[in-house]
Amino acid sequence: MPSDQWVYVVDSDALLEDAFASLTLKRKLESGRLAPEDLPGGSIVGRVARADRETVVGAVEAAARATREWNAFPLDERLDRFGALLRRRLAEKADRTIEILLREGHPLALARWQVSGALECFGPESLAFYRGQMLHETRHGARNISVRRRPDGVVCLNPPQNAPLSSALLGVTAMMAGNSLVVRAPRSAPLGVMYVLHEVVAPVLQELGAPGGTLNVVCGDPAPVLSAWLDSPLVDDIMYFGSSEAGMRFQDRCVAAGKKPILELAGNDCVVVWKDADLEYAAEALTESFYGSGQLCMIPNQVLAHPDVVDDLTALLAEKAGRIRAGSVRDEDVLLTPVLRNEKFFSCLEDALAHGAELVCGGHAMQADGTRDTAGIFLEPTVVRVRGMEQARAIQAVCHETFFPLLPVIAADPAPEAVLLDRFTDFVNSNPYGLRNSVWARDPEVVDHFVTRITKGGLLKVNDSHIGFLPGLPTHGGTGLTGGVYGEANYPILRTSHIQGVSVSDGSVRPRDAVFGAWRAMREPGADGGA
Repeated sequence: MPSDQWVYVVDSDALLEDAFASLTLKRKLESGRLAPEDLPGGSIVGRVARADRETVVGAVEAAARATREWNAFPLDERLDRFGALLRRRLAEKADRTIEILLREGHPLALARWQVSGALECFGPESLAFYRGQMLHETRHGARNISVRRRPDGVVCLNPPQNAPLSSALLGVTAMMAGNSLVVRAPRSAPLGVMYVLHEVVAPVLQELGAPGGTLNVVCGDPAPVLSAWLDSPLVDDIMYFGSSEAGMRFQDRCVAAGKKPILELAGNDCVVVWKDADLEYAAEALTESFYGSGQLCMIPNQVLAHPDVVDDLTALLAEKAGRIRAGSVRDEDVLLTPVLRNEKFFSCLEDALAHGAELVCGGHAMQADGTRDTAGIFLEPTVVRVRGMEQARAIQAVCHETFFPLLPVIAADPAPEAVLLDRFTDFVNSNPYGLRNSVWARDPEVVDHFVTRITKGGLLKVNDSHIGFLPGLPTHGGTGLTGGVYGEANYPILRTSHIQGVSVSDGSVRPRDAVFGAWRAMREPGADGGA
């Protein structure tokens, strides 16, 4: 669609050199105070058309027109073939996709992680899992019985600012259920979303012969776009990424408007480290808390450690945290990203220390080269030690997601093993959030205890990376303040569809026998339950 309004994308290297000047330039361009032809070279890497309300409404209308035809495509086409073709094209465009992620500020290692995760999402094992969930068929006498999932209709997706590209690709799985999709590219990082949907997904849909309007993408401010979606009688589901506080309010608005809310809100993930854990590997996994400067929803946010190993674990963690570096996004060893507003980090750290926590390492702002500087736009990976579970929930960094490189390690008070096991499980289950949790333990009975009794969260991993992708397992979704009232593991293909039971008889079944025949058959001699 044509537009005379634009959103400009600032190159991450220019932002690193002078964040204030780069953002000022972006504001001047978008307000019309500076013409594109007057641009200084190198600081702006692209622009995306900004949609007005008419275009936003038009996208929804196009999606509604496409739904019936797209849903009629066989499951083999819109799931198996679509997924396989999409994975192949994404692999072909992987280098270009990663380059765009770099320009938008994602460190190289994390850009590769996002793309590899998307490839896993459309891999053969994942597609086989989706298919098994979408259709189950059996034969019952003269009837074919099936339980299948049917599409909700028009699905609208509002991805987060910190990982919009990968979240948009996750939302594409909703189309495999037969839904049409409308995506809002966030103004802060629209280029990657536009690229993968336009250059990766759309050509595959065209190859399949999907109707126009099956996929739509617009860029605009969140409030007016979300309001347009809520106001439209054509919209069925809205996938919303954001803070828990804002998400819960949006959930109420969705229900009032008759929409299904699918929420991806804050995480506050817990990692349990038992006394027999492999501490070297556990500490390595815990450093994932600092990836992207803690500005990822699915990273470890708190550690609950057995009293026998907490000292050794904390020492190892501090050592490994010291190796997490800031710098240019093109450096393979860089995992920290700028934090342009860090006052909440220091407020949260002060709160922890005021409640008796001990600063183990970090706690300062710094420049890209690691030099401590109160004006630095990076934060040191920070570890605090908290004494006892009872005091822990009084600390803000334990109670809520921090979204900073700040990790509290809770040293459990000594107690008999059986008591500790129950306390650890209760602590994890009492977390009001529920994205994912991890456990590090070797004893099979201990592992079984945690796997059986930890009921909160959309994902539980044992002796593994906290954020690594695995086929068939969800990457998003959770319970409590993470997923809202309807929260669970988020497979968009499942969350944007609903169960329907179907029975097809060959016509030989007499209706009266279908109603009363089962009782008569049960009473016949020799039948199960008979006389």
